[in-house]
Amino acid sequence: MTRTTSVALVQMQCTQSKEENVSAALDRIAEAAAQGAQIVCLQELFATPYPCQREDHSRFAEAEPIPGPTSEALGRAAREHQVVVVGSLFERRAAGLYHNTAVVFDADGSLCGRYRKMHIPDDPLFYEKFYFTPGDLGFRSFATRFGQIGVCVCWDQWFPEAARLTALAGAEILFYPTAIGWLAEEKATYGASQHAAWETMMRSHAIANGIFVAAPNRTGHEGELEFWGASFICDPYGTVTARAEHAGDQILQADCDLDLIDTARTHWPFLRDRRIDAYGGLSQRMLDEQH
Repeated sequence: MTRTTSVALVQMQCTQSKEENVSAALDRIAEAAAQGAQIVCLQELFATPYPCQREDHSRFAEAEPIPGPTSEALGRAAREHQVVVVGSLFERRAAGLYHNTAVVFDADGSLCGRYRKMHIPDDPLFYEKFYFTPGDLGFRSFATRFGQIGVCVCWDQWFPEAARLTALAGAEILFYPTAIGWLAEEKATYGASQHAAWETMMRSHAIANGIFVAAPNRTGHEGELEFWGASFICDPYGTVTARAEHAGDQILQADCDLDLIDTARTHWPFLRDRRIDAYGGLSQRMLDEQH
């Protein structure tokens, strides 16, 4: 017998209405569950338009405590449909203290835990450092009814250390709720290579750690950004088993045979051959020149 888990990613375009976005996400959770999904992951900050294209103090009003209305709605959906739900939220932790936080609800609706985005970007149209405090919960995995899962968020996906530590914490499937897109003036020249780098980076995490990786991305135009969609799921060999289109709402679903993790890790024993005695330099920003 194998341990097979059906994973669904929700790729959708957000409107200006938080109520509409949350309602659409809940509908898609129900639809994915009806199609046999056991774990459903939503895109980054799914409840609102992406808030970080400008430094705008009014956007802090969109944040919620956890538990709060949106997280509680996700918990109810998980319990009603008997699925694990992963959702990314704009968390108001305290006055003046906000995080980009993913919550994980088990299939009985209970909160397994939360992950606060650790790496916070500051790029044109992605001014996240204005809004979000870096996470302080570390890299974690969560035991759910349908497998041990880890969550990192968007910019985290470029850092091999984040994937490695999440895998070492026991994650069998690593989810990356994402909001990444093209700038209009760059798309023609750099668009294809930007998308390829994004996907290649996460597929490499799957290979290096012998885990499944799943990344739901936003789609559609918001302000000056065109989110490129192309959500995907890949196996521990980095093989893409399902990929969404660049444009359009989609529920992307694939079965993940969790026993394949042991097969991959015994044939490609990267974890076995790690030289943990020699990696102390990773805690430094740069290594001094050796003489």
